[in-house]
Amino acid sequence: MENGAQQALTLASASPRRRELLARIGIEPARIAPADIDETPHKAELPRVYAQRMAREKALAAADPSAHVLAGDTAVAVGRRILPKAEDEETARQCLRLMSGRRHRVFSSIALLAPDGTLRERLSETQVRFKRLSDEEIAAYIESGEWHGKAGGYAIQGRAEGLIAWISGSHSGVVGLPLFETRALLRSAGFPIG
Repeated sequence: MENGAQQALTLASASPRRRELLARIGIEPARIAPADIDETPHKAELPRVYAQRMAREKALAAADPSAHVLAGDTAVAVGRRILPKAEDEETARQCLRLMSGRRHRVFSSIALLAPDGTLRERLSETQVRFKRLSDEEIAAYIESGEWHGKAGGYAIQGRAEGLIAWISGSHSGVVGLPLFETRALLRSAGFPIG
């Protein structure tokens, strides 16, 4: 096993949520190095495969010979359809209408790249069901602005949590970093986590 006390961790993400989640398990990255990659899904790519590929590519893009690199990606899917990160109100509104009253899946994949090139990966799959949303509820959520830049057009850690009737799986995975899987992955690489 590697000597965790002397290991450094680079987080390949600019997401403050991922940093906050890592802090919950006692991990503070030595460096933040967001990976700038093309996040366009491949034609007919399944959501699970897409999330895994994105996490892997982000880790590889931020490779660091002096540190482990942790990368993650979250994909929200209705059936085989990968929902976009909402960058405008209409996209967020379409996503919320599509998910209203039905289940969707959230795939949260993480990849840990060691300085020697060894790649470890884990995947979390969570099912989430929104209540049937009225036009007024959707409009109020859009007005909040918290959907901006979020996969599927919502943030479970915010106001949207009050609209979710049921969840099965990892709440932290829906936020953006599945803590159970992340902890297991870091421990397997020798990081000292209690």
